[in-house]
Amino acid sequence: MIRLAYGRMLQDGLDGEHGLPRAGLASLGARFAEVQAEVRRRRGAGEYGFYRLVDQTVTVREIKTFAEGLGQAHDHVLVLGIGGSALGTKALLNALRRPAWNELDDEGREFFPRLTVLENVDPTTVNAALGRIDPRRVLVNVISKSGGTAETMAQYLVVRAWLEEALGAAAYRHLVFTTDAERGALREIAAREGVATLSVPSEVGGRFSVLSPVGLLPAALVGIDIEALLAGARRAIDRAEADDLLKNPAALYAALHWAADTELGARVHVLMPYTDRLREFAEWYRQLWAESLGKQVDREGRTVNVGPTPVGAVGATDQHSQVQLFMEGPFDKAITFVAVDDLGEDTPIPERADLPPDLAYLPGHTLGGLLRAEYQATSAALAQRGRMSCTLHLPDLGAATLGEAIMFFQIATGYAGVWYGIDPFDQPGVELGKRLTYAAMGRPGFEVGEARTGDGDVI
Repeated sequence: MIRLAYGRMLQDGLDGEHGLPRAGLASLGARFAEVQAEVRRRRGAGEYGFYRLVDQTVTVREIKTFAEGLGQAHDHVLVLGIGGSALGTKALLNALRRPAWNELDDEGREFFPRLTVLENVDPTTVNAALGRIDPRRVLVNVISKSGGTAETMAQYLVVRAWLEEALGAAAYRHLVFTTDAERGALREIAAREGVATLSVPSEVGGRFSVLSPVGLLPAALVGIDIEALLAGARRAIDRAEADDLLKNPAALYAALHWAADTELGARVHVLMPYTDRLREFAEWYRQLWAESLGKQVDREGRTVNVGPTPVGAVGATDQHSQVQLFMEGPFDKAITFVAVDDLGEDTPIPERADLPPDLAYLPGHTLGGLLRAEYQATSAALAQRGRMSCTLHLPDLGAATLGEAIMFFQIATGYAGVWYGIDPFDQPGVELGKRLTYAAMGRPGFEVGEARTGDGDVI
């Protein structure tokens, strides 16, 4: 079970001057009854659809059957998607499969396929991927809930031509679409050509979809236990039923970060896991927090321009880059460390007879012990400087724990939307960019004049 250590968000856990006053917990707790009621009301109305992802018995059975059957007939899985259709899958692979997964031989991967995620339309990246993948041995998972995402559909057209050049009419057998259950271009193509499909629940937005078929299918194909992922997610939901703020970790996390932002101007929220295996998880968090909470208007239509800026970091790597700013820069940051109690393996630091005295302290310890000491020292040093932080303690990095962590942050995001008074499930700023892209590319119904594509002043 995940534990949230939050004392270093408070003044008495810092330098006595900076941070939130402990007395503020009482006022946050008093207001939480109203926040919890609104979340439950909106859940009942269908807004918080990601809560229902823990109840996918039929879908999980279908995914496992597909993964164990047709899925294992391929030695490479190529995912086409962007944003929420890609970041979650990358986080799952990074956290739950061996490092450098695609570089391992078949035995090293336990005969599960390699996995490549194409999340951009940079032709250099796309061409390099298609140049190293055998089209006769690949399964292409095209992910777009709308079925019309410009970047993903452009990727699809390029990859479909690549498949057809090698496979001819059999190309469709190497495709599986994850899209809306009823509408969109992908659904139309699938119905016409007999392409295998999985459905994205209509009430689940892209950045909340990693525990839907969007993330579960690629995860199952590479041997990740998707039932354990969902069991861990259910644990986070169960804990979020608590009406006492101090017994509800996700709600407390949201409340403290909202207060740090709105009361103390800590508008930069850093997620800093102390393991390389959560590097992509920090990237997934950035989209979730930014796209959900950065809004121009509140639910009443008033212009508010709110939203924290999420930043990803990795310990101990970023102690040698970003931590200098965290330590001595503006008091505008709240840092969340992620510490893993059991990394699953460790490496002793060996003795050497010729070791200089300045390095004699290292032998007798392990790399994991050094990593833990680095986290503890960084957290303590920030506290001495009056810099707010909290820590998520993960017992391990198994599928159930990661599922709990994913749902923890999704629930916290939903609570934060209520604290900020905004809709955490829309993305009007993203939609504007899409419309201007369509206009610039000449899509019918969109005026080219809408898109001012020049750079402005240039020197």
